[in-house]
Amino acid sequence: MNEVVYARVDSPVGIVWVASTGAGICRIALGAEQPGSFLSWLSRHLRPVELYEDAELMTVATSQIGEYFSGERQAFDLPLDVYGTAFQRAVWSQVACIPYGATASYGDIAQLVGKPKGSRAVGTAVGANPLPIVIPCHRVIGSGGDLVGFGAGLDVKERLLRLEDAYPL
Repeated sequence: MNEVVYARVDSPVGIVWVASTGAGICRIALGAEQPGSFLSWLSRHLRPVELYEDAELMTVATSQIGEYFSGERQAFDLPLDVYGTAFQRAVWSQVACIPYGATASYGDIAQLVGKPKGSRAVGTAVGANPLPIVIPCHRVIGSGGDLVGFGAGLDVKERLLRLEDAYPL
């Protein structure tokens, strides 16, 4: 049985939920996602799973997330336990390389993963990112510079980009 520990962090964009297996951080949920849907996602994706809340065990992760929101951290140093298809993992790997304060388009990422006509597929993979902020999918924008597609809402995406001085674009 998988043991998953989770904790919450209060942030300028609302509650941030963070969960970890013994191997590393496996899920971060932002904004509107309530604890019930966060826990349900963990149960569906990590079956069988035993979930428990323990802020003390999650101190390193919650501290780094807090440092990000206070402007003290631009990159994360956390072990990750990410599950996804080979394509998703390739996209997430490229998204993770977008520097703090910068953006890239879905088309840019499609080029980097060798699928130049795959902007929509990239969008789907970005939308399935289980670790927003750490894998900074908020930095992926439309080709015209538009803010599009963010699970926590475009207002949260805009606030994250403003935090990093990457908006207006």
